[in-house]
Amino acid sequence: MSAEATNPVSAAEAATTDVAVRRRGRARIDLRRLGRAALLGATAGPAPRDRLPDAIGHVAEAHRAHHPEADLSVLGRAYVLAESSHRGQFRKSGEAYITHPLAVTLILAELGAETTTLTASLLHDTVEDTEVTLDQVRREFGDEVAYLVDGVTKVEKIDYGAAAEPETFRKMLVATGSDVRVMSIKLADRLHNMRTLGVMRPEKQARIAKVTRDVLIPLAERLGVQALKTELEDLVFAILHPEEYETTRALVADHPGAADELGAFAEQVTAVLREADVGAEVLVRPRHFVSVHRIRLKRGELRGCDFGRLLVLVAEDADCYAVLGELHTCFTPVISEFKDFIAAPKFNLYQSLHTAIAAPDGAVAEVLIRTHRMHKVAEAGVVALGNPHVGQEPDTAVPQTDDGERVDPTRPGWLSRLLDWQQSAPDPDTFWTSLRADLAEDDEITVFRADGSAPGTISLPAGASCVDAAYAQHGEAAHACLGARVNGRLAPLSTVLGDGDTVQLLLAQDTVSGPSPEWLDHARTPAARIAITGWLRAHPESAAPPAAPSDPRPQVSVPAERRSGPELHAELDGEPPAAVRPAGCCTPVPPDEITGFLVRGGTVTVHRARCSAVEAMRGLGREPVTVRWGDTPQGRVTLVAESFGRPGLLADLTEAIATFGAAVVSANVEPPSEQRVRHTYTLHLPDAAGLAALMRAMRDVPGVYDVSRARHSRGLS
Repeated sequence: MSAEATNPVSAAEAATTDVAVRRRGRARIDLRRLGRAALLGATAGPAPRDRLPDAIGHVAEAHRAHHPEADLSVLGRAYVLAESSHRGQFRKSGEAYITHPLAVTLILAELGAETTTLTASLLHDTVEDTEVTLDQVRREFGDEVAYLVDGVTKVEKIDYGAAAEPETFRKMLVATGSDVRVMSIKLADRLHNMRTLGVMRPEKQARIAKVTRDVLIPLAERLGVQALKTELEDLVFAILHPEEYETTRALVADHPGAADELGAFAEQVTAVLREADVGAEVLVRPRHFVSVHRIRLKRGELRGCDFGRLLVLVAEDADCYAVLGELHTCFTPVISEFKDFIAAPKFNLYQSLHTAIAAPDGAVAEVLIRTHRMHKVAEAGVVALGNPHVGQEPDTAVPQTDDGERVDPTRPGWLSRLLDWQQSAPDPDTFWTSLRADLAEDDEITVFRADGSAPGTISLPAGASCVDAAYAQHGEAAHACLGARVNGRLAPLSTVLGDGDTVQLLLAQDTVSGPSPEWLDHARTPAARIAITGWLRAHPESAAPPAAPSDPRPQVSVPAERRSGPELHAELDGEPPAAVRPAGCCTPVPPDEITGFLVRGGTVTVHRARCSAVEAMRGLGREPVTVRWGDTPQGRVTLVAESFGRPGLLADLTEAIATFGAAVVSANVEPPSEQRVRHTYTLHLPDAAGLAALMRAMRDVPGVYDVSRARHSRGLS
């Protein structure tokens, strides 16, 4: 059987009891409301047909609070089947086994789960632990309930042993991705088992707590079910870190006046909002033990307001910003604490405004501002979404993937990505390692897409680079990524992104390009690492190590036929100049504004008027020489093309040059640096007036992000 035994004096039980006492009278879903009397009434026998069994009265009450029009008769029938099938089975504490599915169902009812989920929750252990068959469940309760029961049964069979984890956890993900309600039931099941873990051996308690910490709590966080997540955290904290837990518990007990201090602050906030005619409900929201522990590690000695936060609930989204404006006007805001998760919701559906304000006496309180709808989603996450398939036509098939798995249209985007890359993982161990690393990421950043397409944001773990953003946005098409613009400026793919950055990924048009092994040094997300590794394994020739620094790749220099330059005339006093030639540093062409200087051998070098060498020559006391263009339209110019490396780029650039009739006098391609390549071309133009059009054509070559006239200095003669 999947449920664990009850020991009322366990550390985990004590932790939950303390949490329940501290939660009274506040807007947080209380998942411990089901009393022992109701559980003991579970074995009282079947109820008359005209009313529900007494044992599920609390479930019915909680369910009707969220769904007033719900049909409760199906819950009565599910309870009767569950109670009769589990009759004679007991938990290790001696309680009737039916108390477990009842407690799990009440947890989900308090979270606002719809009737189908509650029905499946009551029956979630019947197919695994009794003679009831899945076909029997389908006949009596329909395909939806049967699907959920089957999904939970498969998840229950997962062995969390070290050897089994990599492969079997895939099954949990597939079940979760097919219908998130499966994981909702599993999380509620684990919560009740964690509450009643006391009679297990200490080593088994620790093993279950570690899996809960490493896998199920992060999943609860990503599914947005904060009410489950916070209680699970406290229960795990009590088992795995008993000394720190006791210290935190004593710290909370030593500050009984913290609630009063926060309450006084809440009254000030209420008065300010009332005077501004902003309708809002202001509540004190004490922190759970793990949160208090983290704050203590961060801030050291705690003050009264550090033991909780203020929660402001309003009716409309616009009211959230109205509240924020009043608070920042009437109190001193702590700007570094402000976060807007309404404009940019978190990956787990969470929306709220976070701020911190200081009262005249110096007390600082953190404030959460959200609507009642946002609050429901913040507490219950995906459970609040209801039936993902409701509203479909009766004859319409449920969407399925290529392998026959159904598709949940409400599943979060991160879960879709998780399911995608788990299929691409080369082996179970790589998948498991990557998954745990991904779930361990507590901090995330949100970056904005510069192209304006939906969705407009990309959620990434803190420390992610442009490589991660490319694969998060484009999937395997990111293999052809050439570079990026971050906040409007060109940046290499290795650039680490910050929260709020704007990113534009630049992709090559060809399908030959692929990632280099160096990308793995910059990839933080499992999706990026697995995709890059898969491509490199399929293209081993691309994974060859780069040349050693002691043997650098030589520059490529391509000489070509020399052509005569533009006609130039110089005006000198006395003897005519030996020669007049364009300066190599700026290669002027008609109709550039020019100036000249006399150098050794009687030669006049001609520079563009804005060339840096002009100022340098004047600084040396050299007098400029009057020069002018002749009638010949042809000219020689040096252009520098900055690009991202890709196969065939040199050929495409020279083709663009040839299209305009320009002849390549010489070409130089420098070795790539951070995937950037610098091309220098000296060109003979048949008509210098076409230079601007030629430069535009070169910029249009895929991978080229800039073309400019040469501005290098070749020294002074």
